[in-house]
Amino acid sequence: MVTTTLRKFVYPCWKPSIENEGENSSTRGGDPGGRVDGLWWYKDSGHHVNGEFSMAVIQANNVLEDQCQLESGPLSLADTGPQGTFVGIYDGHAGPEAARFINDRLFENLKKFTSEDQGMSADVISKAYLATEEEFLSLVRKQWLIKPHIASVGSCCLVGIICNGMLYIANAGDSRAVLGREEGDLKEVKAIQWSSEHNANLESVREELRSLHPDDPQVVVLKHKVWRVKGIIQVSRSIGDAYLKRAEFNREPLLPKFRTPGTFEKPILLAEPSVLAHRLLPSDQFLIFASDGLWEHLSNQEAVDIVNSCPRHGIARKLVKAALQEAAKKREMRYSDLKKIDRGVRRHFHDDITVVVLFLDSHLISRSSFHGPVISIKGGGHPGDSIT
Repeated sequence: MVTTTLRKFVYPCWKPSIENEGENSSTRGGDPGGRVDGLWWYKDSGHHVNGEFSMAVIQANNVLEDQCQLESGPLSLADTGPQGTFVGIYDGHAGPEAARFINDRLFENLKKFTSEDQGMSADVISKAYLATEEEFLSLVRKQWLIKPHIASVGSCCLVGIICNGMLYIANAGDSRAVLGREEGDLKEVKAIQWSSEHNANLESVREELRSLHPDDPQVVVLKHKVWRVKGIIQVSRSIGDAYLKRAEFNREPLLPKFRTPGTFEKPILLAEPSVLAHRLLPSDQFLIFASDGLWEHLSNQEAVDIVNSCPRHGIARKLVKAALQEAAKKREMRYSDLKKIDRGVRRHFHDDITVVVLFLDSHLISRSSFHGPVISIKGGGHPGDSIT
């Protein structure tokens, strides 16, 4: 039986279209690379090595700070190296530069270390994160005097990799990966969260910060009922945020609101991800990767119910739309009115939201050889652009 909560989300799935969203969309780089329609970027459907996928981004900030990518095919530089699927969700803050940089460099670094280690592993993924971090901090150092704001720019970084029947989930920040798994005689699809989150509102994260910085009683501060690292930022891990990684950037000409009192010898924030590995089961149906803008409005199970109950085509947009409907409801307004609000002002109602849904075909996952085209999609607009 469909519950009242579920019905409000899945009822629109039986309609023939998504309220005509995208009918007049323009293409950026052709349809294979996704479409732009107003504040939306989306790729409604496609095929990756291990099944089908759907992607969507909605902009709320003046400049889009979310970026994402899907790569399907070779996961190393060697012709004989492993094949698979790579998904990245990059939720930027204080600006788009770090998220865009990660979108350009992280997968390339992953392929390099996969080649060097001759295989995929949690260690390879961590090396790719840390190499991307060092590259971005080098860029900050070069631009520091002419563009000091770049020292305050950072990005959460969520990655999912399917390779040789294994699922690797790596996360630094508070984006989230949720697995939909079929369980029980009734074949119900249950939500399983696979990512570890690094947000100071979690007690375990505050304990980790205090243990790493025992001499700093202000490493986490409760400010306006929200826990923040140094009273500034909620996430405890990221790529970028140089001003909380290297003391050399915690000074003028950086704006005072980003500077912390005194100095520090070791990074306050970490770039190293939490990495989980899982051998995929035939009962594993799909994965939802999303920035925290989605999870502010939908629970894990609500998101899984929507994906499980709706057609695959355009399902990422359907998830984003469900979150927007909830955001409107919380502000006692209609979704149709929320859609009229432009970027910038829109941020008062919801964050940039990025969603990638990967459907898992157990037959394809168990196949050792690669068949099909190489896919490379970067969502959310090109460097230098915002979605308009």
